[in-house]
Amino acid sequence: MNLLRGLLLVLVAVAGCSSESPEGSAEQSTGDLLAGQVMAVSYSGFREGQHPDRGAGAVNPGRDEILEDLEILVAHDFHLIRLYDSGENSLATLELIREHDLPVKVLLGMWLDAEFSNHEGCPWLLEPIPEEKLAANTLRNVAEIARGIDLANRFSDLVIAVSVGNEALVDWNDHMVPVDKVIGYVRQVKASIEQPVTVADNYVWWARSGAALAAEVDFLGVHIYPLWEHKTIDQAMAYSMDNIRQVQEALPGKPLAILEAGWATAGRGFDEQANEANQKRHFRELLDWARSHNTTVFFFEAFDEPWKGDPNNPLDMEKHWGLFNADRSPKQVFQETIETKTP
Repeated sequence: MNLLRGLLLVLVAVAGCSSESPEGSAEQSTGDLLAGQVMAVSYSGFREGQHPDRGAGAVNPGRDEILEDLEILVAHDFHLIRLYDSGENSLATLELIREHDLPVKVLLGMWLDAEFSNHEGCPWLLEPIPEEKLAANTLRNVAEIARGIDLANRFSDLVIAVSVGNEALVDWNDHMVPVDKVIGYVRQVKASIEQPVTVADNYVWWARSGAALAAEVDFLGVHIYPLWEHKTIDQAMAYSMDNIRQVQEALPGKPLAILEAGWATAGRGFDEQANEANQKRHFRELLDWARSHNTTVFFFEAFDEPWKGDPNNPLDMEKHWGLFNADRSPKQVFQETIETKTP
């Protein structure tokens, strides 16, 4: 283990060793306080009319728009963001943070496309992915890993950790990569950078299937979404903490950060639960839990993204996870000041 990675993980373990449950009984800390932040946020800057490359090219946000977003997040006390890939937008975001000396650190992503056709497991992948497409994806993944390594090294003052892939392992996804390939990518990245390395995936996958990968990463990157599992806001926190307990029991002693947890504010089929009042409550409850357990939580996500989901359904829940609307106006949770860092 190199010096920077080792020092960060030692500091994390020390910071988390004395946490207690909200009821006051001692329990093992999840113990991964990244960049000194308990509440962080997932960031993607695509606005109305913008989108990533869906086969016909991307429409990316401009640098002035990304800078505006970063300034909004800093003004609301977010000093740690998660980026999902190592492409043009992530490069621009890192450049702007450095150029404007913004007090923001980054968990950098490396996006992995499908190297295996999960058409039998993914509900919306109706046909097998052609072999030539999978082969092209593998080449793209190799290039993405190389870009991510380059960014992590070029911006080592800003990038505090790296995530290799996002939900590329859980059995319902449409961009599945075999676990042995993910392990290979993780080993390559760890050998090439100094920052801690993780993989971001659903809590179910980590608890049931994550042992081999857990042995390779520096900390576990876990996603929890009670709303997607049709839990009410009254059930949400107890269910979320049960998710985390499952991972801890399956992989004891491994540092952990929650890399996605959030609450949508609209969503057809979730009408009674998906609203701004419930998002505000869930954010505050997660913040309280993160503080009491000295654990970093990345709230998903910063801004609504209209490009996501069904283009013919403006109430598709995928579009409405932001703490801010697509026009950058704040939702209820930030219509008053909230201190998101440790007291």
